[in-house]
Amino acid sequence: MDERIRQAGLLYEQAVFSGEESLLADADRQLDAVEADLAVARGRLRHTRFVLGRDHAPDQTVEDPGELALFERAVQLYRALGDLRGEAEALFWVGCFHQVVRRDDAAAGPALEHSLHLACQAGDKATLAEVLRHLGIQAHRAGSLDLARQRLEESTGLRREMGQLTGVAANLVGLAYIALAQGRRDDALALLDEGSAIANEAQAQRILGQINEARRTVAARPSAG
Repeated sequence: MDERIRQAGLLYEQAVFSGEESLLADADRQLDAVEADLAVARGRLRHTRFVLGRDHAPDQTVEDPGELALFERAVQLYRALGDLRGEAEALFWVGCFHQVVRRDDAAAGPALEHSLHLACQAGDKATLAEVLRHLGIQAHRAGSLDLARQRLEESTGLRREMGQLTGVAANLVGLAYIALAQGRRDDALALLDEGSAIANEAQAQRILGQINEARRTVAARPSAG
């Protein structure tokens, strides 16, 4: 049993026998924290089902109507609890939903920027790396290539620091596309070579597929000069 649920049960028993109603508020806070964590966990599963479904049938995949509601509920609960780290993560997922599922960078921007601010405050490197990646994607789509590169390189540095090497490989794909757009074709190929080595080692087949697709894009682009 989750320790917070156990604690809520103990507080309930104490309230029943002591008559101290204030104990129930403490129990509610314990359960709110559990609910927030569960909402994020369930939302992530729904998000991944959408992404994997789109990989296989892009024209047939529709958003899960419950995904955004789960992340927004988590934001509300974490905020009420004063949990900056949790709120930052939940806000990231709100932004990610708008960006990835609905392809609406304008709607995603405020949530991602707020998440960035809170993740910095909380010292949450994992969420910070995710937010920087998606802000880099946003900048790339907007044609701000230098900013996109900066954001993705910052994200990649954090992922290396945390040992999230498959995440590094995913970022290298994005950095390769940015390099290609900036006319740095050799850099793009080097980035894809590194990403391929990491993804092969980790048996990350989905990332390898993205790398191979990026290679085809690079191969179709003539060399400068």
